[in-house]
Amino acid sequence: MSAAQHVLLERLFEERRHSLAEFFRRRLRATADAADLAQEVYLRMLRLPATSHIDNPEAYLFTVAANLAREYAVLERRRGIRVRTEDCEGTRHMVQQPTFENDVDTSARVERLQEVLAQLSPKCRAAVLLQYKHGLSYDEIATQLGVSRNMVKKYLSQGLAHCRRRMSRLA
Repeated sequence: MSAAQHVLLERLFEERRHSLAEFFRRRLRATADAADLAQEVYLRMLRLPATSHIDNPEAYLFTVAANLAREYAVLERRRGIRVRTEDCEGTRHMVQQPTFENDVDTSARVERLQEVLAQLSPKCRAAVLLQYKHGLSYDEIATQLGVSRNMVKKYLSQGLAHCRRRMSRLA
């Protein structure tokens, strides 16, 4: 990339940085990551060998942003549901020190959950563990278990319903 193209790209990014960040905030609801994602768009644009073949650099910039948003969404789905801590009311309770009673209670719940999971069929138990312990997607679980995506949904639905019923008896 020539120095002139680099300067044009810098200026374009400087003018559109806030728009890009807002784009990510709206599209992904990722307030904390919006600025980082906007910066990643800039870095990807810098990696282009030349920008002279781009007719509309601003449109291209947002095309790169849209592609990055899709990649980010896929990664977030693989990681599981993400909690936005700035939206949580009870964050002040998170600083409480753990107590012996809490440790015993947690230990009892984990033990009870293991018993409840053992009551599930092998494929149903495997689907639940692959989803919630290992963070796999429906398609990845389907491949692992050799079943359809719809069967994975059925296993998870049945497994969670069973766990909820059995675990509520503990409380």
